[in-house]
Amino acid sequence: MSPNAHITSHRKPRRTATQSWVVRTGVAGGVLSTLAVAGAGSATAAEKPVESTVEMPAVNAALATSIAQSAAATQQTSFDFQDRAQQDEATSKVEAAAKKAADEASRKAEAERKAAAAKEKREQQEAERASRATERKSLSGKSAAQTSEDAATAASSSAKGAATGSTATLVSFLEAQLGKAYVMGSTGPSSYDCSGLVMAAYNQIGISLPRVSQDQSTAGTQVSLSNLQVGDILYWGSAGSAYHVAVYVGGGKFIGAQNPSTGIVERDMSYSPPTGAVRVL
Repeated sequence: MSPNAHITSHRKPRRTATQSWVVRTGVAGGVLSTLAVAGAGSATAAEKPVESTVEMPAVNAALATSIAQSAAATQQTSFDFQDRAQQDEATSKVEAAAKKAADEASRKAEAERKAAAAKEKREQQEAERASRATERKSLSGKSAAQTSEDAATAASSSAKGAATGSTATLVSFLEAQLGKAYVMGSTGPSSYDCSGLVMAAYNQIGISLPRVSQDQSTAGTQVSLSNLQVGDILYWGSAGSAYHVAVYVGGGKFIGAQNPSTGIVERDMSYSPPTGAVRVL
C-alpha cells in the first residue's frame, strides 16, 4: 500500500449551513408538529374532564335533593308516628277516664237504688205499724163511739118521744116532709122554701107565723142556743134580717128546706150552726 493511499475517514461529512438550517427547520417543524399533535391530544384529553366537571354539580344537586327529600320524608314519618302515639295515648287516657266515670256513676246509681229500696222498706214497715196501731185504736174506740152514737140516738128519740101534744104534731109533720123538693116561694104541699115549711108546720098546730124568714126570726122570744127545746125556730143571720130558718126537733138536730140541691133534710146542728133561735110555743 502506498503511503499516499486514501484512507477512508469514519467521520461524518460536515453539513453545510443551508442543510443545517433545513434540518433544524425540519426538526423544529417536527417538534412543533409533535407539540401540536400533543397539544391537540392534550386538548382532547382535557375536554373530557371538563365535561365531567360540568355534569357533577347536577348529579350532586339531584343526589342532595333526593337525600333531603328522603330525610324530610323520614322526619315527617317520625313526626306522624309521634303524633299518632300521642293521639293514641290521649285516646287511651280519655277512654280510661270515661270508663272510670261510668264505673263511678254505676256504683253511685247502685248505692242510690239500694238506699231508695231501704227507705221504701222502712216507710212500708212504718206504714204497716201505723196501720196496725190505727186499727187497734179504731177497734178500741169503736165501742166508745158506738156507745156515744147510741146515746145520741137515744137522746134524740127520747127528746122526740118526750114531745107531746102540739109539739109532737109539729115534729111528725116535719118528718113527713123529708125528701120533698125545695122551691123558692113554695109553701107546700109537694115543695117548700125554708120559711114556707116553717109556716106550714106551725099551721098544723094552729099558730100563724109571718111568711118570710126575716119576720119569723123575731116572731117569738129569743132563746139561747144552749137552752133549746123541741119546736124552737132556728135562724141564720141577724134577728130581723135572717136569710134562712128551720125547726129544732131535738137530739141536736133540725129539719128544714135547705136548698134546691138537697131539698128538705134533717141535719145535725154542727152541719150548719145557726145564729140564734126564737120560741113560739
